[in-house]
Amino acid sequence: YGGKVDLIQAGAFEDVDAAMMIHPAPFDVLDPRCIAVAHVDVHFHGKAAHASAFPDQGINALDAAVQAYVNISTLRQHLLPTDKIHGIIAEGGEAPNVIPAYTRSSWYVRADTRRRLDELLPRVTACFDGAATATGCTVEIEHVGHTYDELRTHPVLAEIFERNAAELGRTMLRG
Repeated sequence: YGGKVDLIQAGAFEDVDAAMMIHPAPFDVLDPRCIAVAHVDVHFHGKAAHASAFPDQGINALDAAVQAYVNISTLRQHLLPTDKIHGIIAEGGEAPNVIPAYTRSSWYVRADTRRRLDELLPRVTACFDGAATATGCTVEIEHVGHTYDELRTHPVLAEIFERNAAELGRTMLRG
């Protein structure tokens, strides 16, 4: 959820001139492309009712979650190739015969830069708001952890790291 940001904010790097981050991967990459990312959890609130006996008395939070998912899928065709939106429905109800009063979905919204991410997030939020409006549910959008800027590799430090890795027998791929 952003431990690196917490370390920076706590002053862990105040007397540091340079820092390196190693991230596990199935192969060694010198300058991986790490794009900006925000994590949001979306909570839809409706009203439970018996799905067969009293469906007219319910407000279906699962319908809102599914509509939000479809809205995001529709939005994707209008995005830049570097924009990414990943999501799951984490909680969708408790029993098939009960209209769900609550759902939670979890989303990562990614873009090439933080500036682009800041442009994209309101469009994604509009998808959630639209689903709430269409179904009569209420929606709560929770920002989880820290929003990450894109990673910028320092070329001189990367070159030094590459040389040292080669001396140790590690060949680094380029991102």
